[in-house]
Amino acid sequence: MKVIVVPNKDKMGAIGARIIAEDMKGRLFYKLGLATGSTPIPVYQELIRLNKEKKVDFSRVITFNLDEYVGIPGTHDQSYRYFMNKQLFDHVNIPKQNTNVPDGMAKNIPAHCADYESWMESVGGIDLQVLGIGGNGHIGFNEPGSSIASRTRQVKLTPETIRDNARFFAKAADVPKTAISMGIGTVLDAAKIVLFANGANKAAAIAAAIEGPVSVKCPASALQLHPDVTFVITKDAAANLTLKF
Repeated sequence: MKVIVVPNKDKMGAIGARIIAEDMKGRLFYKLGLATGSTPIPVYQELIRLNKEKKVDFSRVITFNLDEYVGIPGTHDQSYRYFMNKQLFDHVNIPKQNTNVPDGMAKNIPAHCADYESWMESVGGIDLQVLGIGGNGHIGFNEPGSSIASRTRQVKLTPETIRDNARFFAKAADVPKTAISMGIGTVLDAAKIVLFANGANKAAAIAAAIEGPVSVKCPASALQLHPDVTFVITKDAAANLTLKF
């Protein structure tokens, strides 16, 4: 496990994009796992810049997103498909048919989740998975208590997550109560994992993930079991680590 501590989120984005760009080199096809939320936006902005400068080519990249809300279409401005289009896909030379986000409107969610797993496997698995982390240590929508062996599935959102998301919707009744999420086991199948975090509110979760025991109490602690994980975190997010940087 590598830990890279940076002064701010812009530096986090620059280093993160460089790690991804270096890993993409020399690949006929590259399979990239992606995350949503505000944390990876600086990484995506830097990848867009590199693409416009023709230093990174997305024409042979296949992407798989971690999660999506159930019950809202991809055209909804709070869907993760909409987010990815706005924050990355619409600005780089990636064929849209190569971008995969779980379908929250699928008629048969369990079958769709199984198909999502099968599609990832059929292309040879994910080369690099981008992750963020929640204040309680969640990755994707794998909240505390999620099995380390979990696969892509429909999950119930916690009351805390529902309350946090309410500010993005017109009324509380519109907030999705469930989501599709890659499981922790699915995430651990990726060849490389890069987790990004910024802000003092992530410091406790980062310390638990890196230095704590592997436990369902902190889903991100399962990353200790993976052979190639890099944490790129800001100084304030690293504040609770015993080993100082």
